[in-house]
Amino acid sequence: MPTPPTSDTKDFYQKVYALVRKIPKGKVCTYGIIGEALGGRISARMVGWAMNGAHHITPPVPAHRVVNRNGMLTGKFHFATPTLMADLLAQEGLQIENDIILNFKNHVWQP
Repeated sequence: MPTPPTSDTKDFYQKVYALVRKIPKGKVCTYGIIGEALGGRISARMVGWAMNGAHHITPPVPAHRVVNRNGMLTGKFHFATPTLMADLLAQEGLQIENDIILNFKNHVWQP
């Protein structure tokens, strides 16, 4: 049984969500970049845990704009359908092939 989040964890999650909301349309950010922006060496895995719960947060969090360090859509299984993450990114002008963003480095947003 998972441990309930502490207030420190909830605060961290809110910081992640606030930063992700700043990612412009047509851009993406990585779990690692977000972790570094929020405190240096915060684990990309911690950011991933926060993003797993982002789908029911208000105001909405554009979770589709967060990918792994290689531009792979590793979070796609946390969306309503397995293709929704790619579909949302494609609507913003990104090209996806085999769940990887083409020309990834040209689309990375730095906070």
